[in-house]
Amino acid sequence: MKKILVGVVAFIFIISVTFVSISCKAEVKTVEEITAAEETTAVEASEVTTEESQVVAGEKRFEDYNVWFDLGGVAGDPVTTVILTGARAASEDLGCKLTTYYSQWNPETMVANFKNAIAQNPTGVVIIGIPGQDAFGPVIDEAFSKGIVCTLLAVDLPDIRAKYKAQGMGFAGSELYQAGYDLGKRCIDLFDIKSGDRAMVWGLLAQETRGERGQGSIDALEEVGVTVDFIEITDDINADPALGVPTFVSYYSKYPDVKLIITDHGGMTSTVKAYLEGAGLEPGKVKAAGFDLSPATADAIQSGYLSVVFDQQFYYQAYLCVQQICLTKAYGLGGIYSNTGAGFVDESNIDELLPLIEKGIR
Repeated sequence: MKKILVGVVAFIFIISVTFVSISCKAEVKTVEEITAAEETTAVEASEVTTEESQVVAGEKRFEDYNVWFDLGGVAGDPVTTVILTGARAASEDLGCKLTTYYSQWNPETMVANFKNAIAQNPTGVVIIGIPGQDAFGPVIDEAFSKGIVCTLLAVDLPDIRAKYKAQGMGFAGSELYQAGYDLGKRCIDLFDIKSGDRAMVWGLLAQETRGERGQGSIDALEEVGVTVDFIEITDDINADPALGVPTFVSYYSKYPDVKLIITDHGGMTSTVKAYLEGAGLEPGKVKAAGFDLSPATADAIQSGYLSVVFDQQFYYQAYLCVQQICLTKAYGLGGIYSNTGAGFVDESNIDELLPLIEKGIR
């Protein structure tokens, strides 16, 4: 009996082992089989990813939109070139059509060009608020009444922007008065400007809103007792800063004790080296400060003729304005206020920014 019981147990064990072995053989795969399966999965995943990437890359969400853009100055001037670079980058990234035009920084020309842009019935128009609220107000009203989105670059029109904020009027730029005031204070600290010293501010006080930046610099200097000589930028120098050399030479011959000049104009700031050289001045003899970056401005800083500039990032402004119009038209998004003032650039940080300046980005 005992032998029979042992035999039964042995038989059951053999049968169990056999079934387990068969089961395991059914589930086990060779290394080659596993590798082949993983490669198939990888290929399938790769194909899906590639296909999805192609869809995203080819997607131009705003390709039916046409943005008209007032670049402000004249073709090739330093500031206008940076604005154009930023506007083109936004157009390429977003897929919208971009139509640009120039206004020579002239208020009357800006109004005329704006009216012409509206007549073409674009998706939107980027404008610079230099003409002021009274001159631009009726034209902006007309644009929005036709469903054309307008947004502001560099020079704000606060009352009009508040009126049309919900319909997409935004602003990208620096706060003009504060930027001018901050630059004045920076010069006082850097150059030990004090009461009784003389400074020259070359600006645009005659322009309603645009003049606020020059006024900010004047106020900062006068607060500490500096004698400020203000010179209004004429229309011809506004359009072609190189024409300002005789003006500065004449000023310096009359006031050789001037310690500081502030040029409230990006194109003129990039030309300041020529002004000082025209007057026979060595680098640093008279301190110079201004606004905005360009290759010529960088050269003036590196040569010692230009001491400090306030950087308001025109590339950034232009990009944001094109984006504002597209997003408003597509999704009904309201206007955004963007203060792009980045701070100051001088000999301490110009080298690290130079590659971006040469590309027209800073």
